Amino acid sequence: MSFQSTAPATPLNELQISLLRLFGHGMTDAQVLELKRVLVRHYSARLQQEATRASDERGYTPDDFDRLLHQAS
Repeated sequence: MSFQSTAPATPLNELQISLLRLFGHGMTDAQVLELKRVLVRHYSARLQQEATRASDERGYTPDDFDRLLHQAS
């Protein structure tokens, strides 16, 4: 019995290919951890920028966020 995927194949982008090549050369556990931290910092900064943009666009104030945090769920 053969297995066929129903999901369409998505080609890898340039960054994904570069990362695969990088990991293919062998890295120590410390180097892998360092790279993961770099990626987390990068995506965290991008997420913060997007959240700030959305908040500014909607005109949210610190009081709005305080109200949301203290609402009963």
